[in-house]
This record gives sequence, C-alpha cells and structure tokens, in this order.
Amino acid sequence: MRTPDTKTGWNRVHLDVRPYPGDDTAAEAARLRALGATAVGVDPAEVHWTVLTDREGKEFCLLAPA
Repeated sequence: MRTPDTKTGWNRVHLDVRPYPGDDTAAEAARLRALGATAVGVDPAEVHWTVLTDREGKEFCLLAPA
C-alpha cells in the first residue's frame, strides 16, 4: 500500500532471487541492473548476497545459486 510518508527503514517483506545452479551471479546482477535495479550500499563482506532495489525503491536480494 502506498503512503505519502517518507520511507524510514527496510521493507518488512521482500523478494529473494536465486539463479539456477550453475548460473553466473555476476551476470544475473548485471541483467537485473539493466532492467532498472540499483545496488544498495551494503558491504558484501557483511552478507553473502547482493542487495538491490527495484525502480520503486523496494529492496530484494540476489542470492548465490543453490
């Protein structure tokens, strides 16, 4: 639900994207960025996934392939 309030924290619910086994995570991140995703300033040394936002600013995570 959209509100006129300013966003103050992480979304409570978000999507996790996991590429197929054998897929290249860097290539998937590049594909998502080409579709309009942007990187969030999360230090990759702190987490084992990539945090991105969609065009509306909603966070989602790109996980490593299983």
